[in-house]
Amino acid sequence: HNTAVVFDRDGSIAGKYRKMHIPDDPAYYEKFYFTPGDIGFEPIQTSLGKLGVLVCWDQWYPEAARLMALKGAELLIYPTAIGWESSDADDEKARQLNAWIISQRAHAVANGLPVISVNRVGHEPDPSMQTNGIQFWGNSFVVGPQGEFLAQVGNDRPENIVVEIDMERSENVRRWWPFLRDRRIDEYGGLTKRFLD
Repeated sequence: HNTAVVFDRDGSIAGKYRKMHIPDDPAYYEKFYFTPGDIGFEPIQTSLGKLGVLVCWDQWYPEAARLMALKGAELLIYPTAIGWESSDADDEKARQLNAWIISQRAHAVANGLPVISVNRVGHEPDPSMQTNGIQFWGNSFVVGPQGEFLAQVGNDRPENIVVEIDMERSENVRRWWPFLRDRRIDEYGGLTKRFLD
């Protein structure tokens, strides 16, 4: 499994999450190495609150973010390794980066909670030599429960930042925008099917 382990501030292991969605794309041949997670979408209780940890490819699935939120996650954290394959054109690179940022900001808005997205920087060669490797695009960021940027870093070197997050703000945002309350769960059965007629 591709597993994220969460340590609490006293150094103890607070919990773990196993990546649920496994990609098989150029330079990301993870289906050959990892089994999909088997412990579900469970927030991890820490001394700071309940953390909804999801890994990399999981960030593209609104269902994963929603399930974490419904189970009480107070913020979502996405450790990520995503970037461009060398043959991508510049305009395609811009679209991919923007889609990555937009999708995670949307998780914050749709669930009324902060999101922390952490991504690698630098180049990694493709050991299969089928591509020229991946240039990780960095751009790690933190957004609040309305998708507003609280912090964002660059794309050319590793950076460490400390960001203060107002955890009580989510409750106010959820009152203003009660998306969780107004869900039509009686009409969502189709989400559990692979395809619909």
